[in-house]
Amino acid sequence: MKPIEINHIQGLLDQYANKEVYIHLETTNGAYASHFDDKAYNVGAYIRNANVIYEQAKIVGDGKSYRVGLKTRMGWVYAEGLTDWTVHEEQLLLAGHDREGRLMVALEISENPFHN
Repeated sequence: MKPIEINHIQGLLDQYANKEVYIHLETTNGAYASHFDDKAYNVGAYIRNANVIYEQAKIVGDGKSYRVGLKTRMGWVYAEGLTDWTVHEEQLLLAGHDREGRLMVALEISENPFHN
């Protein structure tokens, strides 16, 4: 994965606009949260193969982490805390990692359903 370059990612997001796409979105602080603080809660969200059409995409950030919002006809989908990106098998993968390299958030966009 490479660090996010805002203008490049905006161009990639725009390529999927007004097309039927599949979204994978997950967030987690992982089971490791309670290993460091026994009062911490493990939190997460997961959705895979949500079929959407977004009419607008926007990436914003401060150079350290970024937020991507996808405007659909019915509302918004967004992921915050993104730091890195890659394209794999024509799927755009955006991810956010903590200081130790652990996955905290992932947003994937593909014109084909995700497998597994």
